[in-house]
Amino acid sequence: MRSGIVTITGRPNVGKSSLLNALVGRKVSIVSHKPQTTRHRIQGVLHVGDDQIVFVDTPGLHRLQKRALNRAMNEAAAGALHDVDLVLFVIEAGRWTAEDQAVFDRLATRDVPVALIVNKVDRIKDRSVLLPELQRLSAMRDYRFIVPVSAVKRDNLDALRDEILKALPEGPPLYPPGQVVAHDDAFTVAEVIREKLIRTLHQELPYALTVEVEHYEREGGLDRVSAIVWVERDGQKKIVIGENGETLKKVGTAARRELERSLGRRLFLRLWCKVRENWSDDPKALRRFGLSGDD
Repeated sequence: MRSGIVTITGRPNVGKSSLLNALVGRKVSIVSHKPQTTRHRIQGVLHVGDDQIVFVDTPGLHRLQKRALNRAMNEAAAGALHDVDLVLFVIEAGRWTAEDQAVFDRLATRDVPVALIVNKVDRIKDRSVLLPELQRLSAMRDYRFIVPVSAVKRDNLDALRDEILKALPEGPPLYPPGQVVAHDDAFTVAEVIREKLIRTLHQELPYALTVEVEHYEREGGLDRVSAIVWVERDGQKKIVIGENGETLKKVGTAARRELERSLGRRLFLRLWCKVRENWSDDPKALRRFGLSGDD
């Protein structure tokens, strides 16, 4: 019997959350094309017979830390590199950036086994260039293993899972059988609402909003939820609400439908939008919203 904690790390937007969801087999972490969508350390549990892999998805490590939110996300990502059994360093096939190098350099200071996961190989039209790239990458450090995958296409995930299991120590499961997520339903609700906001608003407000669940009550098969969308300026509030409230209504409907499917219960969802100036650079606000580095 094997079990252990595996951190997924890398620069923003390399597909860490998509990889976590694909490995676990259900949506655990929200996904969008916007960098830094993941703000928390998110745990998903994969059960393979009697073996168990606890994955920790982290915010993308980045060099620029202009605001308190950026620093908190970096702290959350760095903190997830402590006391783990394996780190999956995720990069994008055919692309190595200064931010990849920064993550590489940070991992070089940690005494933890590191595996290299080369994601998005489905975007490489000429696969003959992949082998030389893997050889070049393997020469950079002593990786526990290197596996090319496509999280979106689910290519080579079984091989990756098998390599991870071989790298884990023998030990009892860390979570009960059947448990797939390590966070509560209120967290799931807030994250799904935020994902729908990001996808609906596109380029307009990618980082200036967060979601706080104010009230969560369960009545039989019905969950009653009140949540606040926090923004930093009145102009942003108008964008979130939309003309005659249509944008916020659209977001709420999309979030409710997905949550009812994933939670298996009916959901009554109320959404408000409020302004808290400069919340993303306010440590007190970040602690309130569960976004401090020690969350």
